[in-house]
Amino acid sequence: MKQEIDFIKFSPTQNMTILIKTNHPAETYRHIASKIMSYDNVYAEQVGFIEKSKKKVNAHLQMAGGEFCGNACMALAAYIASEQGLEHNDLREILLEVSGTDKLILCQVKKKQNEYCCQVTMPIPNKVEQRMIKYDGIDLDMIIVRYQEYIHIVLEVEQFDEAIKKRAQTLARLLGLTLGDKLIGILLYKSESNELAPLIFVPQLDSLIWERGCGSGTASLGAYLAWKNKKEIVAEVMQPGGMIKVVADFNGDEIASIKIEGSVAIVAQGKAFIEV
Repeated sequence: MKQEIDFIKFSPTQNMTILIKTNHPAETYRHIASKIMSYDNVYAEQVGFIEKSKKKVNAHLQMAGGEFCGNACMALAAYIASEQGLEHNDLREILLEVSGTDKLILCQVKKKQNEYCCQVTMPIPNKVEQRMIKYDGIDLDMIIVRYQEYIHIVLEVEQFDEAIKKRAQTLARLLGLTLGDKLIGILLYKSESNELAPLIFVPQLDSLIWERGCGSGTASLGAYLAWKNKKEIVAEVMQPGGMIKVVADFNGDEIASIKIEGSVAIVAQGKAFIEV
């Protein structure tokens, strides 16, 4: 039996994102997501569901694995602004309730030709700390950026070679099994060139993807750099799909705010059909 799904597909820094418009029982989200994001369907790196919210916000975004996603926030904000008829160079504020955080997420959207420039106020991590661990026979110096329901690990590297990528994948799965978080991110960072290679693992979907661009990973990198340097950080972080800007404000001895900026293109909209 085939089920019909209304979807919109976005490209926020080539982090291909599908948002589902039709209403479905929450217990079917994982199945729908795994089918629609597969290579033989619409194909994407992540899936979210647009829900109505009881709060005074524009919408509720529920990611399929219950995780938080900055790029999906940008995508939904761009879609809502487009539906509201946002015109070239106009600015619109969109307020969202989002899975993976109890904070409301404020998005500013500006239309530029065929894309939407978005700025998102991101969650502030509960803790940033540095740890040295023995892993896979080597000493691994890692930065742990912990949030309410997800965790990012920043690893400073000289190259994005296959050996370190395989080690990152194994580490992500291991942490997914042991920590119980809804999302594990391993962020390989080359400080000299300000490049980021983000690996995202969502245990509930068994989804392990080297993303083309990661908004929440960029925010975590900004948090780490602000924590490390004890000052405000403004950085343009290059990723395989393009650049995402992060502004992390450091006030006294803590991170006060984090914002990311990137561009979103709406690339497809229509109906998908999946087996149920």
